[in-house]
Parts: sequence; C-alpha cells; structure tokens
Amino acid sequence: MPQGIRTRRTREPKSSVSDAAFDIWLRRGLHRMFDDVAREPIPPELLRLIEEDRKK
Repeated sequence: MPQGIRTRRTREPKSSVSDAAFDIWLRRGLHRMFDDVAREPIPPELLRLIEEDRKK
C-alpha cells in the first residue's frame, strides 16, 4: 500500500492487534496484485493529455 495511506478505525483498543494484522495482510495482498502494474510506464497518450490539461 502506498506510504501515507491509513485507514481510520473506531474500534475498541483490544482489537488493535487484529487491526494491525489485517493491515499487514491487506498491504501485502495489494502489493502482490498491483506492484507490477504500478511499475509499468505511463502511456504516451496519457502523458500528452496531462500536459495539455496543465497548459489550460
């Protein structure tokens, strides 16, 4: 999971251990599924659209 993204939970303190375990499980699963996609280069067409929008 990207740095800086945190989930907000309002549970009792005793569940903090299970919350931490869930966060680790979720982070690892998301990394397994999406790291390769996140490393792919940005398509030139998308970069062109972004640059055009910046000029507006």
